[in-house]
Amino acid sequence: MAKTDKEKENEGKVPSPEEETRTPVEDLTGIAVLLDMLRQSGKKYNFEKIERAYVYARDLHEGQFRQSGEPYITHPVSVAEILAGLGLDSDSICAALLHDTVEDCEGKTDLDAITKLFGPEVALLVDGVTKIVAIDIEDKEEAHIENIRKMLLAMSKDIRVIFIKLCDRLHNMRTLKAKAESKRRSVALETMYVYAPLAHRLGMQRIKQELEDLSLRYLDPIGYGEVESAIKQKYGKSVGFIETARRQIEEKLTENKMPFTLEMRIKSVYSLYNKMYTQNKTFDQIYDFYALRIIVETELECYTALGLIHEMFSSVPGRFKDYISTPKPNNYRSLHTTVIGKGGIPFEVQIRTREMHHVAEYGIAAHWKYKSGEKSGADLAQKLSWVAKLLETESSTTDPDEFMHALKTDIFNDETFVFTPKGDLIALPLGSTVIDFAYSIHSAVGNKMIGAKINNVIVPIDRVLQNGEIVEILTSSASKGPSRDWLKIVKTSEAQNKIRQFFKKERRAENILVGRGEVERELKRSGRAYTEEQLAEIVTNVARKMGIQEADDLYNTIGYGGLSAAKIATRLRDEFDRVVAPEPTVITEAEQVKTTQPKNIKSSGGIVVDGQHDCLVKFAKCCNPLPGDSVVGFVTRGYGISIHKADCPNFTASVARAENADRWVEAHWEREESASGASGVYEAMIQIRAENTLTLLADITVALAEMRVALMQINTGQRTEVSIVVNLTVACKDVSHYHSIVSRLRSIPGVIGVSRGFA
Repeated sequence: MAKTDKEKENEGKVPSPEEETRTPVEDLTGIAVLLDMLRQSGKKYNFEKIERAYVYARDLHEGQFRQSGEPYITHPVSVAEILAGLGLDSDSICAALLHDTVEDCEGKTDLDAITKLFGPEVALLVDGVTKIVAIDIEDKEEAHIENIRKMLLAMSKDIRVIFIKLCDRLHNMRTLKAKAESKRRSVALETMYVYAPLAHRLGMQRIKQELEDLSLRYLDPIGYGEVESAIKQKYGKSVGFIETARRQIEEKLTENKMPFTLEMRIKSVYSLYNKMYTQNKTFDQIYDFYALRIIVETELECYTALGLIHEMFSSVPGRFKDYISTPKPNNYRSLHTTVIGKGGIPFEVQIRTREMHHVAEYGIAAHWKYKSGEKSGADLAQKLSWVAKLLETESSTTDPDEFMHALKTDIFNDETFVFTPKGDLIALPLGSTVIDFAYSIHSAVGNKMIGAKINNVIVPIDRVLQNGEIVEILTSSASKGPSRDWLKIVKTSEAQNKIRQFFKKERRAENILVGRGEVERELKRSGRAYTEEQLAEIVTNVARKMGIQEADDLYNTIGYGGLSAAKIATRLRDEFDRVVAPEPTVITEAEQVKTTQPKNIKSSGGIVVDGQHDCLVKFAKCCNPLPGDSVVGFVTRGYGISIHKADCPNFTASVARAENADRWVEAHWEREESASGASGVYEAMIQIRAENTLTLLADITVALAEMRVALMQINTGQRTEVSIVVNLTVACKDVSHYHSIVSRLRSIPGVIGVSRGFA
């Protein structure tokens, strides 16, 4: 249909609130599917508000395109459709449509405008998922962590923030193929280690499983393909068996006049991949590949159905789990049992009520989907108590790495379930100790702890807890409080935070002494000498630049563990160089004569070449020298000085044949006394010889990612059914850094040997 002159005149304009109430029907074709989903849900939605939000977002994103070539507005609409499937309310749908307008529309709108047009709740949700762009953070990793902090803080105020963010990430993962390879990998890693675990913690299994599968597809495409192929092959061979078992169960439940729904599921690609990796199992050793899910009406019927299943099939010992009487921390409830079917093939049966099933699929979002938007504040607060604990850690530390450690251990780790002497269930991260248990009960219990009993037997306080144990904490009013060494023992950020709070309040004088000692050690380690007055000025200046008023306050923060002195080492050195002026030197006559001789000139890459002025340096690809290696230089024709390792085969062969002797020159790193003195990163070539396992490449890339080592190139060399050679090129700081990378790679299961360079 041709546009009218009025429509052409208004193209690209952001409509006023009055104009938005008169939106023509044809302008809503972009959300036809969304509107249909909302109508079919049977819930009451504010369609006028949702339509206005769409038009507003569409006009703001006009002229913007995704890397796939699609108009940008298709992304927020798709996010809104995923949210509609979760049953979220009108404000959530509006926020999904608007979630990128403040961040990506170049000042065309802001949160004040969103508040005026759509209300404060929508603005709060949009702000919660908007990245921090107005602050200047040099470290990209620190900026990334600050955005996660901001999102979790907003989530603690309104849980809908994380629903929108998860749906946003899910659609981005579904369309990730359009991105560059390096971007695909970084987004997939973040999804695997942040967003999928968050979905799991919220009980949103459908979204969690899809995020994991999509991430694995980009992190290890070969492993993903092999597992996917094995799934299709196994299912094709056994489809008759599972259908027979299904019919038998249907007949048995019908015979007992039990209302039910019977579903079948096959384990997800990532779930199988992870089980084979973490438990070192073959594909055929996984018993819960198949699962039949029985959905009944009441809790009593769950146990009745369980009895019928065990009557029909032989159960596998040790494979029964009752998550109804003992729910998981994300509120998952179900009965799981593994039985042996016809032909000796094992399969899992899950039994739950309809309400349990809704919670298992949608997690906390089930409050909106199945309770008509009714939200019990107390109930939600209890389910989100882990967010509050995390934010306590966030407020007690200024260290971004400490915050991410808390995130990974408290939220994303597997859990251990133990009991108090009264029978209360306590869930703690895997690897937690009795000290963690004590502080999970109350800070006063932890501070007064003098010992512990497990199953009525006294144990050391650093004892790691195991599932099902009964833990009793022994306390004394005469206790002087926790030891600083406990900070090295505890696993949870909650325990670390409470121990730090104790020292912060009770031991300030001691903290200042400890903190000052840490600062002095950092300065002495870098060879800095100073007076008392200079130290006071240096530390005070560093403190104030960090928003801390006095030097003693900074010492106190370091002393109780809120900040590591190593984290501010660079700031201390920079401030030292600014405050402490270099002493003037007296040049003797003999030294003046020396200045007429050629000087050692620092060249690029932190290299000094003897007798050469302003020379261009490049690093030889045959040996890739690193800071800390003994090096020599070779004068090339027109390309400057080529730097080789002193034991490089090209150098030793040339010396042996007495070739080009006049072109080899002495060279050394700028600061040979410290291998890490040179700045920047260098290429290091590493060759790995390993068993040819399904997960090897994923293990390697995950290990490098955990160390924050940039992978510049990876390819496979000689390969057989049982062995493989993998060649890596990584970014490396120096020889010491190289050895730590090699040590980590050698710890990977199946790795036979690691060597430098490519054979």
